[in-house]
Amino acid sequence: MEAISKQNQVPLFPTATNPNPFALFSHHFLSKLSQFLCLLTLSVLAFTEAFLLLQTSEPMIHFLLLCIFLLCFALKYFLSKPPPIYLVDYTCLKPPGSCRVPFSLFLENSSLIGFDKESVTFMAKILTSSGQSEETCLPPALHYIPPKIHQSESIKEAQMVVFPVIDDLLAKTNLSPLDIDILIFNCSGFCPVPSLSSIVINKYSLRSDIKSYNMSGMGCTASAIGVDLAKHLLSVHKNSNAILISTEILSTGWYSGNERSKLVINCLFRMGSAAILLSNKKEAKRSSKYRVISTLRTHMGFDDQAYTSAFREEDPQGNLGVTLQGDLLKVAGETLRTNITDLGLEILPFSEKFWYVVRVLKKKMTMKNKSEGGSVIQPPNFKTVISHFCLPCSGRAVIREIGKGLRLAERDMEAALMTLHRFGNQSSSSLWYQLGYLEGKERVKKGDKVWQFGMGSGTKCCSVVLECVRPIIGESNKGPWAGCIHQYPI
Repeated sequence: MEAISKQNQVPLFPTATNPNPFALFSHHFLSKLSQFLCLLTLSVLAFTEAFLLLQTSEPMIHFLLLCIFLLCFALKYFLSKPPPIYLVDYTCLKPPGSCRVPFSLFLENSSLIGFDKESVTFMAKILTSSGQSEETCLPPALHYIPPKIHQSESIKEAQMVVFPVIDDLLAKTNLSPLDIDILIFNCSGFCPVPSLSSIVINKYSLRSDIKSYNMSGMGCTASAIGVDLAKHLLSVHKNSNAILISTEILSTGWYSGNERSKLVINCLFRMGSAAILLSNKKEAKRSSKYRVISTLRTHMGFDDQAYTSAFREEDPQGNLGVTLQGDLLKVAGETLRTNITDLGLEILPFSEKFWYVVRVLKKKMTMKNKSEGGSVIQPPNFKTVISHFCLPCSGRAVIREIGKGLRLAERDMEAALMTLHRFGNQSSSSLWYQLGYLEGKERVKKGDKVWQFGMGSGTKCCSVVLECVRPIIGESNKGPWAGCIHQYPI
């Protein structure tokens, strides 16, 4: 994606990431107005009933009516309030050293497989500009010449990346497989029969009444969408545990042709997986790391340009691959701006919304000609609410462009840049490697809010806001960053 950005000179945010100022202000105003009117109505009715209580000869009737009225309002508030959703813990896969693919090995194998010289040169440029290191990994099936991209090899890869993280998660949380009520599995490119979720159910002998969901084709935002799905399911199913598994099976997505727009995927995506436990049980509050504050999804699939910006199709020779169009970054920027606007309505304080509207109005009043109309307006400062950011790991240039649009400092982008450097683009699971980096550096404190968001084909974007509910220490020697986190940042 970085190479495409340079080739077409299309910034991710053509006019910065500026939410609609009037939407921010009007939504906040209407929300507060509705709350005020509701409270005013309740107060007027209460005072009216109290006045009648003093004027009537039958006070007990009015007193009972008043109590019933107040009780109905109280019951409506408490019964309509969803239970808190906790993120108990999560685990990430640390790929074995035997799967490491230095650039030289990748390019040598590519030459032997049958890619032409121009394609190998193009992939070399992608690798060197992507922000990845020589430590990233590919599954064993892609180490063979030619690569083994058969169904059986993809099943083996799925078992290799999924079972270890589930075992680790169950051990960390002391959870029995029989305690799992909801299972969500996301993998974009590989959808076997039986499904990947069924493979997990068979392996761990999960209950017959488990609620199982298998998500495919969601791209790099699938894990955030999985959290959103788990949140909504847990708001309905009381006293339940949900496990989300995020990964990408790379052997089935390997492209063997020479179309440049399809070769980018071969260079960027690398091994990774994560397993996440969410729960709405009361006892989960004591052991959980985070509480899910908000989730927000944006889908631009109604627009043909967005729908076809990343498309899996065959080339003229019949080789299947994912085509990344030249306008992908432009479409992604528009999708992200829409998502950020809606999220800002929910989480930004009134003061930040107000001053942003002032900046916009001031800019409009001081414009002298149309040429100044496209100049950048300083976007809202999300750091007034958010302490840490987990960004899409699509490439170094993409991460920096997003950071620029959100007014992020180098430290705010560090988790994404270092995850990309150490592990590559792991699709949807990269969000959890970034969170693991922040925890390993012991930066996440109790009360801090973490914003995770992913971008996927379609085009779609999903944001997840988490709040840390307990101190998190001692994570530097655990998980995928154990033994190497002291080397970062570089």
